[in-house]
Amino acid sequence: MLLLIQNGCNCDGLGSWFWWLIGAFILGAILGWLLRCILGNCQEEKTTVANDNSSQWESKYNACIKDKAKLQADLDACNKAKLAASAVAATSTVAAIAPAFVKPEDRDNLKKVEGIGPKIEQLLFDDGIYTWKALSETAVSRIQGVLDKAGPRYRVHNPASWPLQAKMAHEGKWDELNKWQDEHKGGLL
Repeated sequence: MLLLIQNGCNCDGLGSWFWWLIGAFILGAILGWLLRCILGNCQEEKTTVANDNSSQWESKYNACIKDKAKLQADLDACNKAKLAASAVAATSTVAAIAPAFVKPEDRDNLKKVEGIGPKIEQLLFDDGIYTWKALSETAVSRIQGVLDKAGPRYRVHNPASWPLQAKMAHEGKWDELNKWQDEHKGGLL
């Protein structure tokens, strides 16, 4: 308006600016109608997509619930098998007893067996072998495995005769054990 006054235009009549204003109003109405149509259709499409997605999510959720139930059943079966195995292991031998439950006075002096010193005796105790009877019934490969796990210092030992010596000690054949140890220096067969 200020420009019109400065330029000396006559503002009293219906000048060109009025027609520009009406044109802008009509253009705005048309653009508004177009946007509403476009966005309205998008809203309908969004509703359709949302409905499709909800059915997909619902089917995925149901599949997850089924999977969870199957996994829980597998876990329960595994726990039952574990309990059954531990019950069998607890009743089988003294070697199955955990170290915390074996009193020191219930342990035999495994150092009587030639080739076993205090450190190897402790390794055997840690593996669940506490008595001469348990040592006599233990496979040489298991004893060698205990030594191998302990490191290179212990791998050099040969436990092949340890079960035999432990059997003599368990049976109380001390004279026979001493004679055997004298004949087989180092406890080697």
